[in-house]
Parts: sequence; C-alpha cells; structure tokens
Amino acid sequence: MKFLRRGESTPTSDSVVDTETAVADKTVTLGKGRPTPKRREAEGRKRGPVAPAPKTAKEARARRKSLRGSKADRKADSAQRRADAQTRRARMLAGDEQYLLPRDKGPVKGYVRDIVDARRNLLGLFMPLALVLIVSMILTPALQAIVTLAMLVMMLFMIIEGVVLGRIVNKRVRERFPDATDSSFSLGWYAFVRASQVRRMRAPKPRVSAGDAV
Repeated sequence: MKFLRRGESTPTSDSVVDTETAVADKTVTLGKGRPTPKRREAEGRKRGPVAPAPKTAKEARARRKSLRGSKADRKADSAQRRADAQTRRARMLAGDEQYLLPRDKGPVKGYVRDIVDARRNLLGLFMPLALVLIVSMILTPALQAIVTLAMLVMMLFMIIEGVVLGRIVNKRVRERFPDATDSSFSLGWYAFVRASQVRRMRAPKPRVSAGDAV
C-alpha cells in the first residue's frame, strides 16, 4: 500500500480514465510492419503478373514475332512512317514554321533567306565550278598548277562577297527588326551558307525569285 506524501492529492476517476485511454491508444496504434512499396512495384502489381522469360530460342523468336505484329501490320506502319516523313519534309521545304529546323525558325531568318534568294550571288557558283576544276585536274594532271590558282582566286572572291553580303543582311535586318537579338556574325554566317548553296537545292525553298524587291 502506497501512502500519500504531504501535498499529494488522491487521483480522481477522470485522470485514471484518461491514463487508461492513452495507454490503449498506444497499444492499438502499431506500425505497418513492412516498408512502404515503391511506386514502380505498386504499378507493377496493378499491371498484373509478368510473363515468364522464354526458356528456348524458339520461344524467344515466337515472342518477338507476336510483339511485332503481323507482316501486314508492319508494312502498314512502315508505309505510314514514310508518308509522315515525306509530309514533314514537304512542309519544311514549303517554309511551314512548325516544321522548320531550329536554325531556320523565326521572321528574322525568313527575311534573311528572302534577301539572299532575291540576289544573284557568285557564291552559288562556287561548288559547281570547284567540281569542274577538280575533275579537270584529275583528267589532266598537267593543269594542276592552273587549277590550284583558280581555286585560290575563287576562294578569295567568295570571302569578299560573303563579307559584303553579311554587311547588307545585318544592315537591313536591323532596320526591319530593331529588337532582333541575333548577333551580326550569326546572321552573316546564315546568309553566307544559304548563298553558297545551289538555288534549287536550298531548304526551305526560296519564296522570292532572283531580282525581286524584298
């Protein structure tokens, strides 16, 4: 029997009930006894059981064939992919903004292309002339010195025209698009590469004809 010390009070029935309730809560609230499953494991259980691995090469080939579908389905998918690719290329060549490459997107780049396409550039003749000179040098080795000199002259003219074209493009772009953030070098290089291509091989296709006012 426990005697009460001086100053201690006899516990009431309410306090005894509260104490018993707290002990009961602690007894009932137990852990789950297992770790929380990962999201991948939970999704795997939702999808159902995983098919067992094939035991033989024949079973593996049969499974791959079933996953690929029938031959007619594969042909139809291949034809659809080719048709989609052709459609995307056609729209890109037509200048559809949605299908252009990142380097060609935007009104500034479109304006630069129009400036280049409206000019008659000597740069566009470099590749055909270079090919002719190389073939001549192969067929007639004695002309090697002359061909080399001609190539150097062509490269000099190409550099000069590229610098002039870059200046023209930058000046007109700054006037038309004063808020453009493209650097002068990137605009000049974009125009140079475009002008050095044969006109019919340019992508996107030219929207203006040579000599048109832009």
